[in-house]
Amino acid sequence: MKTPKRIQPLVEDGLVDEVIGQLMSGKEATVYIVRSGSDIRCAKVYKEAAKRSFKQAVKYQEGRKVRNSRRARAIEKGSKFGRKQQEDTWQNHEVDALYRLAAAGVRVPEAYGCFDGVLLMELITDDQGHVAPRLNDVTMTAEQALEDHATLMHYVKLMLIAGVVHGDLSEFNVLVDDYGPVIIDLPQAVDASANNNAESMLTRDVNNMTTYYGQYAPEILKSQFASEIWELYKNGDLHPETELTGYFKDQEEAADVDSVLLEIKAAFAEEQERLERISEAQEIH
Repeated sequence: MKTPKRIQPLVEDGLVDEVIGQLMSGKEATVYIVRSGSDIRCAKVYKEAAKRSFKQAVKYQEGRKVRNSRRARAIEKGSKFGRKQQEDTWQNHEVDALYRLAAAGVRVPEAYGCFDGVLLMELITDDQGHVAPRLNDVTMTAEQALEDHATLMHYVKLMLIAGVVHGDLSEFNVLVDDYGPVIIDLPQAVDASANNNAESMLTRDVNNMTTYYGQYAPEILKSQFASEIWELYKNGDLHPETELTGYFKDQEEAADVDSVLLEIKAAFAEEQERLERISEAQEIH
């Protein structure tokens, strides 16, 4: 096919030898299958901000740090230069997240770099070389659903330990190859410690996965992984080797039970004192 204008510079620089075809077009980017030497990869071409339909971008960008102080000031002022820097930051954020999560042990596509708004990365395929399907296009047994859901909860845990919350995790942002789930689409990933929406986003991510897999294994719907994971994280007890159970007992409920027991003990002691006073009064008389 004809080389898209945005990919042409990568062809000229020798990073891409051929554009084989378009893989998909989404709300924030168009993805193409490309050949780099003997490797088949994909090139994600980000849409310009004016054409991008990703909602509530500001909510996702909260807490993102811009290393260069001049760029940070320009972004804050909203100048033309600042808008370009903000766009560059948005585009490079995904490749940074991919590197960080791969290092943390999360299965994500291998990134080869972001070049002028084009992210070059691994094309996830099955053993026959066919493009791996999205989770939404896959059916499975209850046993497989339980296994893959547990794998994704493990990945969510590792992501949080690495300081990242996906923020848009669903059956449309997970690929499935012969080795299990692969998490994709991370330009909106949020900083877990700096974004005030991190907990609610993680809860939504986990609930999306739980609801999807729950249609194949209904027992999954009873799990409470989001609350368990966040509570462990908040208390500094979340580690790569932490075993998740999916069970969470609300501390407030526990506190209420304790207070009720204290009230019962106090009432019992008061009743004992009353009975003793009555007994003493009867002895006097």
